[in-house]
Amino acid sequence: MASSLQGQALAASRAAISAAMADHPVDGDLSEPGEIQEVNMEAQAEGIRTVFSDPTNFNVKHPLYSSWTLWFDSPLTKNRNLPQTPISAVPQTPMPQTPGVAAAQGWMEDIKRVISFDSVEEFWGLYNNIIPPSQLPQKANYYLFKEGIIPAWEDEANKNGGKWSIQLPKDKNRAHVDKMWLYTMLAAIGETFDATSNGSEDAPPPSSLITGVIVSTRPQFYRLSIWTRLAPSSSDEDNLRERIEGVGRHFKTSVLGYPENAKLGGPLATEVEFLSHKDSEKKGKAKKIVV
Repeated sequence: MASSLQGQALAASRAAISAAMADHPVDGDLSEPGEIQEVNMEAQAEGIRTVFSDPTNFNVKHPLYSSWTLWFDSPLTKNRNLPQTPISAVPQTPMPQTPGVAAAQGWMEDIKRVISFDSVEEFWGLYNNIIPPSQLPQKANYYLFKEGIIPAWEDEANKNGGKWSIQLPKDKNRAHVDKMWLYTMLAAIGETFDATSNGSEDAPPPSSLITGVIVSTRPQFYRLSIWTRLAPSSSDEDNLRERIEGVGRHFKTSVLGYPENAKLGGPLATEVEFLSHKDSEKKGKAKKIVV
């Protein structure tokens, strides 16, 4: 079943932007209590240039709730000292020493840290200057994770968590995967995945479940994933499982645009499935949550 992506674009963008914008108090207010000041709204409006009105010379930035880092790897980055990131205008930044780096050092040597950002404007500047997933080589991956968290199970923020994922056949989704990845990133940086499952759209929960999102290209399919810092188990209370399931439903319906009751499994395709990282390491068939 095809995703209704066209109808989701405006909603996804608005969700990310509205969640990302912060109140900007006026500096230098010297009025006396109770005094009404005349404000020239037209003059103020003329002086404001956002990235949407002037992509080059904007003077207003809208901060995100969290800082994020984009990582990349592909067969071209294996055993190479220089970055092979498919990017034209954004310089690579040094890899920080984050929790869990030592444990994942061997695997992380092949992953290149592209750049970190903490505003809506910087996100769009990055997005508009990197190659989309549909044009990446086989076995390439983009990882967008919160700053200070590396895209590895060994990281302290990931080791007790899991991931929602969906596998999509390339031949049927080549025209859609770029938008799917964009909307997944917008939902992540806009903090709408866990905010929706937690019943609050005004602000993200104090400790959001989401640590990062990934898109992977393989010879015959694409895979989109959402990583969480916690995963439910038989001993967990129902509220964690409800939050996790809420993330999956939001991913399936609001981000990817599928009906909630749609059956997506088939040749080279999977349902929207959740599996803990610990269960992923086990041999045999692990128990999955499916929405």
